[in-house]
Amino acid sequence: MRLTFLGKDSKPDESPTLYATDQDTYIIQGWIVTDPEILDKLDVPEGEVIVEVPPGLFGHLVNDGVTGRVTSWAPPIVHVSKEGNLIVQGARVASAEARGQMDIPDHEDCVETPKSALRALLSEG
Repeated sequence: MRLTFLGKDSKPDESPTLYATDQDTYIIQGWIVTDPEILDKLDVPEGEVIVEVPPGLFGHLVNDGVTGRVTSWAPPIVHVSKEGNLIVQGARVASAEARGQMDIPDHEDCVETPKSALRALLSEG
């Protein structure tokens, strides 16, 4: 799997990142969700993971030729935190080849989602 870096929302110790793949998917790297209140609300099946990212991360979709902003909260976005961050759920990126192309701190993980699923949540304006 080949990854194309689209952008990141980087601050010290924070590096949510967005990638496009050659498999017609996006990889969303974000903070591992540890908030028990959020975890209690979600059903996360085996092989899936949830991560938290700032909503501005999806502004980098423009680097994949996609315009608009996230205005719908439906899978892969499954929750919005009290702080306004988006909780994203999807297949955990398990490919050693893909993970080897990323810098993933211990407090982060990666979700892979079809491009169509994320694009369906966007609207212009």
